[in-house]
Amino acid sequence: MTSNNKTILVLGATGQQGGAAAAHLLADGWKVRVLTRDIGSRAAQALAQRGAELAEGDMGDRAALDRAMQGVYGVFSVQPSEWNINEIANDMRLGNNVADAAQAAGVQHLVYSSIVSADEQVAFRAVSKWEIEKHIHSLGIPYTILRLPYFMENYVNFSHYGIQNGRYAEAINPDVPIPLIAVEDIGVFAMLAFKHPDKFLGRTIELAGDALTPPEIAAAISRASGHPVAYSQIPLETIRGQNETLGRIYDWINGGGFRVDIGPLRELHPDLMSFEQWLGKSGKLKLEALFHSHQTDQ
Repeated sequence: MTSNNKTILVLGATGQQGGAAAAHLLADGWKVRVLTRDIGSRAAQALAQRGAELAEGDMGDRAALDRAMQGVYGVFSVQPSEWNINEIANDMRLGNNVADAAQAAGVQHLVYSSIVSADEQVAFRAVSKWEIEKHIHSLGIPYTILRLPYFMENYVNFSHYGIQNGRYAEAINPDVPIPLIAVEDIGVFAMLAFKHPDKFLGRTIELAGDALTPPEIAAAISRASGHPVAYSQIPLETIRGQNETLGRIYDWINGGGFRVDIGPLRELHPDLMSFEQWLGKSGKLKLEALFHSHQTDQ
């Protein structure tokens, strides 16, 4: 077990994953430094009030990264999701930049946030996160890679799948289980990786707290919200007509692409949340806001 009086640099700390990692590290007694473009922002100041040290800069600025990494034990690295070719190139540039700076600073543990089955998805689409994983391996830096599936939060977020008019629509076959993770649990795993390097160093871990079919997800939301929600499968032809890459992703999912073993994850994190637990806890207010918005829009 590593002493938690050391400093962890958290990137993306004003976002979902980085914010969860910073919160759990602070709660566990670690010193946390966050790199942010705007140290005066509300999110940055909230972190400072909780005890985080603020460093100004961004992941594209190597000099800022070098300064922020001085004297840190570990780094939590997360970049935004990528879809189009420009985002993919930028994601790879930022992720590699962080890894290079971590190696140069002698960081003892880099925890990198990747995506589910990154090495398999590269067979049918460009995956910058797999390229970043390979770069981390090539550097020989001590690492843990956390591969993330669908976020539970996305099911009550208008900008993602969302629930519209009592309908949850996606192109996944109704009998295919979808691995899900709560953002809060991502933060827990990040903290545990630093706290227990003997269990995490050198590992690539596929995370999930639950695995439910689309109708099971709709039923869970119905029970938690008190509003009936039904699953409606979107034809793959419709998806392919809009976005060929997304169509290939759904082909992979429907072909059994997702494979996550939740049992060993619960041994590492016994309080790992199921979707039902998340809906009854963190998701409750989000659901209320979601259905209230629907009612006011009608």
